[in-house]
Amino acid sequence: MKKQKKTIKITPAAYKKEYPWLKEVDSLALANEQLHLERAYRKFFEESKTGFPKFKSKHGSRYYQKQKRKVARCHEKVRNQRKDYHHKLSFRLAEEYDAVAVEDLDLKAMIRGLNFGKSVMDNGDGNFLNMLSYKLEQRGKVLVKTDRFYPSSKKCSKCGKVKETLALSERTYHCSCGNHMDRDVNAAINMREEGKRLLCA
Repeated sequence: MKKQKKTIKITPAAYKKEYPWLKEVDSLALANEQLHLERAYRKFFEESKTGFPKFKSKHGSRYYQKQKRKVARCHEKVRNQRKDYHHKLSFRLAEEYDAVAVEDLDLKAMIRGLNFGKSVMDNGDGNFLNMLSYKLEQRGKVLVKTDRFYPSSKKCSKCGKVKETLALSERTYHCSCGNHMDRDVNAAINMREEGKRLLCA
């Protein structure tokens, strides 16, 4: 008896490094498609009556369309909730304060350089700032934008010393002067003081 040679099975997932766009598709879905194609071509060459392969349409199925509408409704709900929250928060800030200081962030650079991906865009920071800006303007108040290179996070809000480096993982700000506080609180204090300086300049 002749021993049958074992063929090495290469799944589509193995090509994800070479073709990055394959990462957008689930590995199981790719494997299923591979099985469908293999079965179709095997029947085509082994069974003369089979004819040319007929590919299954995923987009035309009722289940696919139903799930697509369901996902769209979920996205719309989240989008409306975020918009409602931004309107309420910007209204409260515009009512309570005569001036609001914000950092002029380069969101596109954050997405590219810090690997934040869609999480930054999903926050809707740009839309929120637009809401806050026009609501303050309507009330004769001011939105102050500090320079994007101002070291609000690295600067100590107590003594003014600026750290050379501050990792994103460091959530508590520690300074040699004895200042220890949440890094976001420390940055907010620095932003407030810089905003005051710009207003008085």
